[in-house]
Amino acid sequence: MASLPTPHEVLPHRAPFLFISEILALEPGVRAEASWQLTGEEFFFPGHFPGRPVLPGVLQIEAIAQCGGLTLWGDDRFAGKLGLFGGVEKARFRRQVLPGDQLHLSFEMARLSARAGKGTGRAEVGGELACEAELFFVIVEA
Repeated sequence: MASLPTPHEVLPHRAPFLFISEILALEPGVRAEASWQLTGEEFFFPGHFPGRPVLPGVLQIEAIAQCGGLTLWGDDRFAGKLGLFGGVEKARFRRQVLPGDQLHLSFEMARLSARAGKGTGRAEVGGELACEAELFFVIVEA
């Protein structure tokens, strides 16, 4: 079995905006699973919220989107290109995500062409749903 790439090999994001710690599963163009280990030292926790740190919902959506971005890897059509948000629908937040939590991310591609795509993603903590959403994206030159 071939080893999986690192997030730095696949995604263009870098600290402090890379929200994937490890790639767990990857089927290019189809699905991806990844994790994000929250240490509590992330830049946003001191301000969201002082005395009661909680992972912002929009960053959960971004982490799911980065997981979705993994699915573009390995397909020559997307070499030298970026996936950018086109829209978010049906976003729901079910539980708080706290410092020290490990976010398990999954993304299932529903439609993918050379110029755009759509899929559904989830973020879970300990098997409990934290966030889910449908994401739309466009593919542009890097």
